[in-house]
Amino acid sequence: MTDALGRRSSHERQSTGKRVRLSERDLLWLEKLHQHGPLPTSYLLAYTDALRASDKRQKERLGDLFHEDNTEHGGAYLDRPPQQFATLKAGYNQLVHQVAPAGLKALKDAGLAHESSAHHGPWVHRHMVACTTASIELATLLRPDVSFIPQHQILERAKTTLSCPVRIKDSVSGQLVRKDLKPDALFGLIYHTDEGDKFRFFVVEADRGTEPVTSRNWNRKSFERHLAQYEAYVAGEEYKRHLNLTANLLVLNVVPDAERLELMRRQTLKQLGSCSYHLFQTFAEFAAPWRPPEPSHALLKSAWLRVGYSDFLIDGV
Repeated sequence: MTDALGRRSSHERQSTGKRVRLSERDLLWLEKLHQHGPLPTSYLLAYTDALRASDKRQKERLGDLFHEDNTEHGGAYLDRPPQQFATLKAGYNQLVHQVAPAGLKALKDAGLAHESSAHHGPWVHRHMVACTTASIELATLLRPDVSFIPQHQILERAKTTLSCPVRIKDSVSGQLVRKDLKPDALFGLIYHTDEGDKFRFFVVEADRGTEPVTSRNWNRKSFERHLAQYEAYVAGEEYKRHLNLTANLLVLNVVPDAERLELMRRQTLKQLGSCSYHLFQTFAEFAAPWRPPEPSHALLKSAWLRVGYSDFLIDGV
């Protein structure tokens, strides 16, 4: 079944029986989706921009990777997550893609699959995290002085996982408790300078306003508990042992709107005072109703807000 313009459904697979063999470009798309998480079409086209293929041809290829199941890995290579069609005016949005089981098999066969690339949390949250880290990587690809280090390389080098237990004081009882800290994502940047390469590392925390800023229940996730855990992890330098790093680590707090950002900055000031390692920036497309965004180079190039310190640029040292 096709529409009046001869297009197949965006929601359901409609195979023509066409045999699909993966190209180098296809594997790159699968690798980036595996590395970051679910991404819109515009992100995937940006990754293959140097190949100079037309956008129309590339979108048609993405359609084949979703619809066609006649492959050597036993199925279609891409999924189109149904959650993307639940937002307002979804039919006007660009499509979002993620790796299908056959795509993961292909990555494993090519030696490109990494256990430490796993993502967690509700789907829209994972999509926001993926768009954040992929936006930063894509921005580095446009300049020679900064390079991106993906999460799996950091974790595999340290022989660890993303999760790390930290000891914090319960704000109600005053007792020390151990809570697992698991950032939404981790990456590094290499700054190529005249004095040699320099490094800085980052964890990403995407906040869509679904959790309270403060809570009397210390077992419930809140920004208040988030601050306490990162105080132990970053200010207490627990990350150096956990990730086997000597370079600085900063926390990128990505929020959907300025109102939420200011609530979080006020709580940071109240709880920690001036703080140099918590950085804040908005990603407006994830305010309600959210929509799949275009790559946001501003996440690398624009200033991040801090509390008690001047704004901070992460694209240089």
